[in-house]
Amino acid sequence: MTTRANPDCRLDDQGITGLGQVHYNLTEAALMTQAVARGEGQLGQGGTFLVSTGAHTGRSPKDKFVVRTPSVEDTIWWDNNKPMDPAAFDRLHADMLAHMKGRDYFVQDLFAGADADNRLDVRVVTELAWHGLFIRHLLRRPDPSELAGFVPEFTIINCPGFTADPARHGCRSGTVIAMNFDAKLILIGGTAYAGENKKSVFTLLNYLLPAKGIMPMHCSANHAPGNPDDAAVFFGLSGTGKTTLSADPSRVLIGDDEHGWSDTGIFNFEGGCYAKTINLSAEAEPEIHATTTRFATVIENMVFDPDTLALDFQDNSITDNMRCAYPLEAIGNASPTSLGGHPKNVIMLTCDAYGVLPPIARLTPAQAMYHFLSGFTSKTPGTEVGVTEPVPTFSTCFGAPFMPRRPEVYGKLLQEKIAQHGASCWLVNTGWTGGAFGTGKRMPIAATRALLAAAMDGSLNDAQFRRDPNFGFDVPVSVPGVSDTLLDPRQTWADPAAYDAQAKKLVQMFCDNFAQYLDAIDDETRAAAIG
Repeated sequence: MTTRANPDCRLDDQGITGLGQVHYNLTEAALMTQAVARGEGQLGQGGTFLVSTGAHTGRSPKDKFVVRTPSVEDTIWWDNNKPMDPAAFDRLHADMLAHMKGRDYFVQDLFAGADADNRLDVRVVTELAWHGLFIRHLLRRPDPSELAGFVPEFTIINCPGFTADPARHGCRSGTVIAMNFDAKLILIGGTAYAGENKKSVFTLLNYLLPAKGIMPMHCSANHAPGNPDDAAVFFGLSGTGKTTLSADPSRVLIGDDEHGWSDTGIFNFEGGCYAKTINLSAEAEPEIHATTTRFATVIENMVFDPDTLALDFQDNSITDNMRCAYPLEAIGNASPTSLGGHPKNVIMLTCDAYGVLPPIARLTPAQAMYHFLSGFTSKTPGTEVGVTEPVPTFSTCFGAPFMPRRPEVYGKLLQEKIAQHGASCWLVNTGWTGGAFGTGKRMPIAATRALLAAAMDGSLNDAQFRRDPNFGFDVPVSVPGVSDTLLDPRQTWADPAAYDAQAKKLVQMFCDNFAQYLDAIDDETRAAAIG
């Protein structure tokens, strides 16, 4: 039996038969009704959907595989992507289809990419109704007229109730995320964490788009009001402020996480946002906070009052990775097209818990590639068991878990785009100043915003700069509204000699990490490397 917007291409046509009730392209209200009726979660304030993802409250990168076929053998970065034998994938596929027999499923036919010339038609088949709601928010929803002839280019099948067999399926555990580029199929099993759906699509685009000369980016983006050509992108790992800083009420939000940079400009891959809610404040981030009482917003892994259903934004007893998922139009200043011109500013965000990096630095294109390939931030004590001092994290391209190709492919593309379109590049530290974590204090958000505003309006280019002795980039000496002392991190430390020792330590960490790329980069970038 089928319901709602039955497309020309059905699951039967894809060899998926013997299912129970199949629901095609249900709208938000219908998916909410199904999810509640099936006991997958409960309604929250304002008609949100409150859900727990069980044992998996985050992604499982160690359980992610790429099927090793001849067509991708020479283009996949195998040091970063675990291979799966094609025969093992076929067994996994057959066993998952057997698991699906007689069960009800939810199908969402969606677009990945706001650029009609470069989007990907994706079908997501989910065992959970709320997973259908989640991905309907996160990807882009076709008009009803576009659904009539929809034929998926790639299909994702997600069965949290299926448990993989490592011996039979060539995986690591009962959880598996397996991507087969030849079969145009992604299989997800053994995890209810919805983010696996979203990041599987991102990984897919990260492989497909570079072959078309399009740079896929793990970044947020915005543009000036009324001027899409005055665009900016914000690269950054979790905790660096990527979502917060791009959600500037004085600019138009293009998207908060994943974008492409083509010959015509930048475009959002997604149609929604997946925001962290830990310590979310109505004062600091009013629009994101407002979505937590908006109809059909998915609220993941948050503690709430059983009587009033009020959310506790400080209680991380379930996970620090509590999140909410909502459509982009929930943000008042979001772009209706999710398109922008070529970025005038490229910002790379880092959270330096060592207190060494300045609050902002100007990068040459070669330095930008260096810091892009480095992808530096730092874990702080308390974020993980056993972390007692800042731990450096180098996630190349600011998204190593989602990079199927070699990092240099993305680095070269970015360097070419920056050079071709004359973008200004900035490294922004949202981490610590006046000392390392535990001694110093967090970089003032007001100062960060002031520096970004000066970068965006072009006035920062007219500032006087000094050459940083540790990293070689240019640092402004004075910026209106920002303390001159703050701009020179060594001056913020009570003991300058201690700063020098910490800086030397961080420089060596960069050198050690970047050694892996020295044979694969051009002379200009090699010269920009430290050491």
